[in-house]
Amino acid sequence: MKWRIGEVTVTKIVEMEVAGGTRFILPQASREAVLPYQWMRPHFMTEEGRLIMSIHALVIETPQRRIIVDTCLGNDKQGRDVPGWNGLQTDFLARLAAAGHPRESIDTVMCTHLHVDHVGWNTMLVDGRWVPTFPNARYLMGRVEFDYWTDQHRNVEASPLYADSIAPVFEAGLVDLVDTDSRICDEVRLVPTTGHTPGHVSVRIDSGGEAALITGDFIHHPCQLARPDWAATVDYDQAASTATRRRMFEELAGSPVLVIGTHFAGATAGHIIRDGDAWRLQV
Repeated sequence: MKWRIGEVTVTKIVEMEVAGGTRFILPQASREAVLPYQWMRPHFMTEEGRLIMSIHALVIETPQRRIIVDTCLGNDKQGRDVPGWNGLQTDFLARLAAAGHPRESIDTVMCTHLHVDHVGWNTMLVDGRWVPTFPNARYLMGRVEFDYWTDQHRNVEASPLYADSIAPVFEAGLVDLVDTDSRICDEVRLVPTTGHTPGHVSVRIDSGGEAALITGDFIHHPCQLARPDWAATVDYDQAASTATRRRMFEELAGSPVLVIGTHFAGATAGHIIRDGDAWRLQV
């Protein structure tokens, strides 16, 4: 799946897509609670009211840059809290190459935040060692985000996530810590959308009079447009994440900005429009 924003192309590379299984992250979104929102069918909800979510990366190709935003779960990783995320063997890298973006061609890796399903393909297992998957890229991580995970979690070095997906790219000298409002290149900049994590960012694209926003996890599923008060269980600060959702939805509603959901399945992208006292996604 691909979108064009001016002279920029965004390509979706899927690692996995699942119907159901969202109760651990959005327990409020029961079948009974979401079935009234029929606009979510068929892309984001089944006929029976099971939410559909995707884990995918998004490659931004500008005239000068090739940026991958969030690197999913990765193969061979262990010690993950979700059992189905351990020891994966997917063809993600083959899909990436088939889309015209072999891993050596990526010059920038942008992590919207440092959760497990956004940094996994930062590295790959080669001869028993974790090595950077994108050897020609600079890995951009938020300074506030990184400081939080290292300052607040004093045993972070013992964390499997840190050991297998973050430390190896630091040791390779490939990481740049950036501010939450940094500009990556002429067409791409970061937008602070904190709450899910302390340094969470979204990615804004502007080119040729057109615009798009890659959400990251300030919204996990389009049902949160209808119910912005449904905060994810994994949000660091649920009040802040709810406030961020409302602020962003107000800003985006009725605008021409294409919203590309980091976990939105199916069509994945659309425009936010008003729906009574809340919002919905028009694809």
